[in-house]
Amino acid sequence: MKSCITISLVEEARGGPFVLWDGLEESIRFAGELGFDAVEIFAPSIEALKLDRLGGLLDSAGVKLAALGTGAGWVKHRLQLADADAEKRVQAKAFVRSVIDAAGQFGAMAIIGSMQGRSDDQVDPATARGYLAEALEDGGEHARQYNVPLIYEPLNRYETNQCCTVEDGVKLLQSLNTDNVRLLCDLFHMNIEEADIAQGLLIGDKLVGHVHFVDSNRRPVGYGHMQYVPIIDALREIGYDGYLCAEAFPWPDPHEAARQTMRAYRYWTSRK
Repeated sequence: MKSCITISLVEEARGGPFVLWDGLEESIRFAGELGFDAVEIFAPSIEALKLDRLGGLLDSAGVKLAALGTGAGWVKHRLQLADADAEKRVQAKAFVRSVIDAAGQFGAMAIIGSMQGRSDDQVDPATARGYLAEALEDGGEHARQYNVPLIYEPLNRYETNQCCTVEDGVKLLQSLNTDNVRLLCDLFHMNIEEADIAQGLLIGDKLVGHVHFVDSNRRPVGYGHMQYVPIIDALREIGYDGYLCAEAFPWPDPHEAARQTMRAYRYWTSRK
């Protein structure tokens, strides 16, 4: 399993669960100094990433790009994949494709989390789920050209009513025609929704494509009450060799949160 840390460039999300906020160049440099294998970036737009410079920044720091989030599609642009408005759904899928294309240049994945939307008084649950499935089909096949999967994240009940558990996510992915979508298992969301986090990971099995490595209170690992022995054992049992990525509050501050994440990553992945 490899180490990864989140970088946010979205001012509208400041104070949210992303570790590094000090600009792209400084954040990538700091991640490299701490020994992280990769970064996951949450950007307001593809233009803000300045892709012509991003490769050089990553190479200089000795880190890879693990994934790009699509959350700004919702947080900043108010686009979501289950919108009642057909034109808004078209725009949302186009935004997702643009993130897939940007990430794909670096062999990285795109993540669909908050953009999945939800059912409401305008869209019933079955229709909302159908719109989401259609978008995952589209995005999964679009990502195939880059030899990476599209990543879909079940969220807790306070953030979506689409898929809240790993089992729900597995059922959704198994209903698709494409086989190029994987699950993001976020330990914070799982702590709310799963009766047993380790069992949830075992249910996800080979569909687990990315993990958000965080504690029970969404602080960095070690600052909450999460029990990691069964979690790490379950990840090893399913043969997970992807990223453990810190999507956590920058507590007590971004730099110490990053250092604590690396300490925790080294401790838990070295444990026999």
